[in-house]
Amino acid sequence: MIDKSVASVRAAVADIGDGASVMIGGFGTAGMPDELIEALIDRGVGDLTIINNNAGNGETGVAALIKAGRVRKIICSFPRQSDSHHFDARYRAGEIELELVPQGNLAARIQAAGAGLGAIFTPTGYGTLLAEGKETRRIDGRDYVLEYPIHADFALIKAHRADRWGNLVYRKTARNFGPIMAMAARTAIVQVDEMVPLGSLDPETVVTPGIFVQRVVALGASVARAA
Repeated sequence: MIDKSVASVRAAVADIGDGASVMIGGFGTAGMPDELIEALIDRGVGDLTIINNNAGNGETGVAALIKAGRVRKIICSFPRQSDSHHFDARYRAGEIELELVPQGNLAARIQAAGAGLGAIFTPTGYGTLLAEGKETRRIDGRDYVLEYPIHADFALIKAHRADRWGNLVYRKTARNFGPIMAMAARTAIVQVDEMVPLGSLDPETVVTPGIFVQRVVALGASVARAA
C-alpha cells in the first residue's frame, strides 16, 4: 500500500545533510513551508545551497535559515528588500554566495530540470552582466542566452491538502513555485494543512500528481487515512 505520509516535520527532513541543495517554495511569505524549514534548522545541517524566489523576509522561513548560518549559497531572483537584513548582513560580510537569476529564467530553469531538458535558450539577460561568459545565439532574428537547468537534492513545499499517495492541492497563490520544484528535485517533501482520504480530492483540482512527491506531513487537521 502506497502511503507517503510521515509522522512529523523532523522525520520528513531527517535525511537532509550538510552540503545539500534545497529548493524552497514560496513567493515572499506566501507558500513558505516554515515548519519544514524550522525542522531543518533544528537538525543543525549547514553548507546548504538554497533555491528560492527571494532571500528571506524578516525572521522566519529562509531568513531564519540564513540567520542561523546554514546557507553557503542562495540562488534567487529577488535578494534584497526592506526586511532582508539577515541576507544583507551575511552577504556584505562575504559569508554567503549569491547567484542572481531573473525571475522568469529561474522558473524556466527549474521547469527545464523537471522536464529533463539539457538546457534552454532565453532572451532574458542578453546583453547584460548576467550573460557574461555564457553562450549566446541568434534565433529567428532574436538574441538568446543559453541557461542550464536547476536541479536540487530536495524540495521543501507547502500545499493545502494531500492524500496518502502525495497528490497535492494548493491554496490560491501559495502554489507559486511548488509544482515545478516538486518535479525538479530528487526528493520532494511537502507540508500540508490537511491529509484527506484517498479518492476525496477532485482530480481536476490536483496540481501536483503524487508521482512527483516522496513525503507528506500534515500539520493542521487530524490525518485521515483510507485504504
